[in-house]
Amino acid sequence: MDRLTDDRRAAGTHRSLVSDIHPRPQLARLQWMELDGDWGFAYDDDDVGIDERWMRTDAPFTRTIRVPYPPESPASGISDPGIHQVVWYRRGLELHARPGHRTLLHFGAVDYRAQVWVNGSEVAEHHGGHSPFSADITAALDDAGHQVIVVRAEDRPTLEQPRGKQHWRGAPEEIWYERTTGIWQPVWIEEVPDLHIAGVRWTPDVRERRLGLEVRVAGRLPKGLRLRVSLRGARGVVADDVYSVNDSVVRRDIGVEIGAPSIARLREILWSPEHPNLLDAELALIVDDVVVDSVQSYAGMRVAGARDRTFQLNGRPYYLRLVLLQGYWPDSYLAAPNAEALRSDVQLIKELGFNGVRVHQKAEDPRFLYWCDRLGLLVWEEMPSAYAFSASTARDVTNEWLEILERDYSHPSVVTWVPFNESWGVEWLRDKPPQAALVRALFELARAMDGTRPVICNDGWEYEQGDIIGVHDYTTDPAELRRRYATREAVEETLSRVQPNGRPIIVPGSAHGDEPVVLSEFGGVTFEPARGAEWFGYGVVGDADALTAIWQEMFSSVLDSRALAGFCYTQFADTRQETNGIVTADRKPKVDPARIRALVRRRAAALPNESVLGAVLQRRRVKPQS
Repeated sequence: MDRLTDDRRAAGTHRSLVSDIHPRPQLARLQWMELDGDWGFAYDDDDVGIDERWMRTDAPFTRTIRVPYPPESPASGISDPGIHQVVWYRRGLELHARPGHRTLLHFGAVDYRAQVWVNGSEVAEHHGGHSPFSADITAALDDAGHQVIVVRAEDRPTLEQPRGKQHWRGAPEEIWYERTTGIWQPVWIEEVPDLHIAGVRWTPDVRERRLGLEVRVAGRLPKGLRLRVSLRGARGVVADDVYSVNDSVVRRDIGVEIGAPSIARLREILWSPEHPNLLDAELALIVDDVVVDSVQSYAGMRVAGARDRTFQLNGRPYYLRLVLLQGYWPDSYLAAPNAEALRSDVQLIKELGFNGVRVHQKAEDPRFLYWCDRLGLLVWEEMPSAYAFSASTARDVTNEWLEILERDYSHPSVVTWVPFNESWGVEWLRDKPPQAALVRALFELARAMDGTRPVICNDGWEYEQGDIIGVHDYTTDPAELRRRYATREAVEETLSRVQPNGRPIIVPGSAHGDEPVVLSEFGGVTFEPARGAEWFGYGVVGDADALTAIWQEMFSSVLDSRALAGFCYTQFADTRQETNGIVTADRKPKVDPARIRALVRRRAAALPNESVLGAVLQRRRVKPQS
């Protein structure tokens, strides 16, 4: 079952080598079978596949698709942009069940509704285009070892379905992009012992110098079962503890010795974009001194919050320099071309001077979050929106939001949750109580599931409650930006009266106090488009020099503000007709990266001691783990 390359296998069990390629980096095993590649494929435009038992025949599967690329994309080998509401996949493989073991089939994401059969037996059904699901397929395996996996994916062009930036019509237009139907994140199989680790969740508590651990154990619990946890940091072993396991959920607090609270010591243990320190973890279940299952994981010691009109990281004000990330690629759309492309995006964003991303209308691939953790990049994570409200909208958005919160809870890079963007799907929240109730419910759900991060109830405008106020303002007049955000008084005027998008930033009657205000979308300037070309932007310039000049004025206007806690520039990369990226769709910077970095990294007037603190922290820079 082990599909690791020989050099990785020879490297032993070093966690970072495994997690570089594992589709679930914080619950990684050495042995797993990748199922990406060629699958049989069929459209089911008449929706007859279930009645005709396509899960039990290979006759309809006359085409080949490259998984995990959506059929709309060139990378899939299908490249059909038309609307096909039901698609089917089929894959055969040789796999023999082992006594005392379970076989688990994992899907990173299938858009939108998925049904899965193994050898004709249904093993899973899942709703949600951005969240993962798994199935125990042991009972469905063929004793002779010839296994057939069939997947049916249903992706209706309805506005009530959470879809993010995917257009519900045939062709992309304005700010909406190509559809992504079916499988678009990795598919893999793991063989695990009957008794195995099913989940790991980390909760850092920097103030108490402890790391919370929650481990879910699946299978019958024998007497004397123990859990061993080993943590290793930059200076070596941090903890090596053994706990008795008496229940299917084990919760423990692990002491993490930070030492004296000096800047030098904090630099070596706490996670931040400047010092992305991680604690590599090995967890093992032990019975009678024999390891029956082991996984590799990692955690980061950091605390994120909002206080006194500032975003705070590790108890100190931290200025946010974010860029909007759509997470689309020209040939593969929502799906990453490969794992290296995810790493390259993180590296390039850091090279351009940003310390974080606002992932827009997408729950990004966990391997992207892994590189944000490993290389040091903050993440605002956002729920993909529906565009019409109904009871089914409320149900589907809520269920998928809960799954996303659970999946990404342990990533130290994720510092803010955003359940709604610009009132998409709840456009009448001021007038229709059910819509306002859904916004409040998802905000409170995030707080109930995770009390360790700030939550923005609705980013952009129509703020009712939350830990941060996000404002979207696409004026391309730098002088107007300066007038609107220069001081606290100017910001209050903008929030209450200017209303940049013609929508109230603060819902009338809602209370707000010392929440930080972040200009969470601005910019969007594009090159002069070629004659006849499709394009979308918020301002147009003629060449790279003009682009640099307006960027300098706009970034200076924002960074000169004494009231903003940070910004998010729209956007990182050109995406389809929305050609307002800092880089092109194939990730080529439009301006010398050093010039961009100089603009982005200029000292912020709202945090005048930021550069001084940064200089102190850089005196003995710790090399990021790799």
